[in-house]
Amino acid sequence: MDKVLILGAGMVVKPIITYLLSKNIHVTVASRTRSKAEAMIDSHPNGSALSWTVDDTAGLDRIVGSHDLAVSLLPWVYHPLVAGYCLKHKKDMVTTSYVKPEIKALDRQAREAEIIVLNELGLDPGIDHMSAMRIIDKVRGKGGKIVGFYSFCGALPAPEAADNPFKYKFSWSPKGVVMAGNNDARFLMKGKVVRVPTEELFRNPLKVDFPEVGNLEVYPNRDSLPYLDLYGIPETRTMVRGTFRHPGWCETLDAMKRLNLISTEKNDFTGKTYAEFMAMMISSGNANGIRQKVASHLDMETGSAPVTAMDWLGLFAEEPMNRRVDSPFEIVSDLMIEKMMLGKNERDMVAMQHIFLVSWPDGRKEVIKSTMLDFGSPSTDTSVARTVALPAAIAVEMIISKKISAKGVHIPVIPEIYNPILDRLESMGIKLTEEFGLAETDFKDY
Repeated sequence: MDKVLILGAGMVVKPIITYLLSKNIHVTVASRTRSKAEAMIDSHPNGSALSWTVDDTAGLDRIVGSHDLAVSLLPWVYHPLVAGYCLKHKKDMVTTSYVKPEIKALDRQAREAEIIVLNELGLDPGIDHMSAMRIIDKVRGKGGKIVGFYSFCGALPAPEAADNPFKYKFSWSPKGVVMAGNNDARFLMKGKVVRVPTEELFRNPLKVDFPEVGNLEVYPNRDSLPYLDLYGIPETRTMVRGTFRHPGWCETLDAMKRLNLISTEKNDFTGKTYAEFMAMMISSGNANGIRQKVASHLDMETGSAPVTAMDWLGLFAEEPMNRRVDSPFEIVSDLMIEKMMLGKNERDMVAMQHIFLVSWPDGRKEVIKSTMLDFGSPSTDTSVARTVALPAAIAVEMIISKKISAKGVHIPVIPEIYNPILDRLESMGIKLTEEFGLAETDFKDY
């Protein structure tokens, strides 16, 4: 029986465990908290759980060597550590994370070891790459060129669950969601490179009318320019990757960033209440009337959406924080986790949309749209868990059954990888609807 090692037991892991166990594959889940791993295995005879932490390198060496393939669902910073042992033991590896330079540098060694280190096999990155490449390759095969490309994706609460002032709830890596607000961004618009510094990340979001949902906002997602080469479309004059949010998130996060509330810079907050913490953040001598003071500092009304959201979160409360030396990011993200987790009886959703502007050899222009809307189920898995874990699960099954011949460090942008995975996802209800022949006016200058 093939043996797969899964490292980590976070919020999106369960579907990959369930899928692989259903394929008569032995699955070992190694996690800091063994009970979490055991709960996900659910007493399946082909599953086992291990208590393991990242500082136990000897243990990692041993368990990688005793399995056929390792899936690292750890934070990306630990992937090179895992990859090192996969190379040592000549074991294939799968991750759902962006390829970092430290992993990319292992390509030659992976080829020499005749293994594949397959990354970005989740939702975003993952399904976004594969669904985009399916259309790009079709267009290129007919002699067309992609001259404009928007790619938007977001993991969100379903509309009925977006019932707090932030219009957001966490269904995956809460700290990661908040920390992403400290990124800067870069994209291509009409042939010009646009750089967005982190302090402007949430300003001027794009507006999209998404089918069946309504208005969504988009802020830019990291650096879009490398995808010109990754997708093989250097002729493209507009290339924008972005993240969907319900209206309200961007305005509120922008205000919080102006107050340095998601900064990782540490300070001594010993004995402070939340109101006194906020007074410190605006350099006020005391916390009296803190809501009004914060509103004035932001040049906003006290009833504005961002000020209301911060009040709802508890940032103006005369309640002890019980913190010592800490960062605003940890303080605020902990409050958000306390109040903004998706409820057990609530649905999340994943929204994804690609918009291509195609130029054909005869001079015609065509717009192609590819759209996915997927909802989670309170009785089974969240949408984000399914859409992140299942592409990786299918890839693992394909590697074990020798249906992927590629070796080295890869992302899923080649047909032998993306076509079977997309086909399998469609059979499981995870599908993008493609629209062809749309007018050039459907490619808006956002």
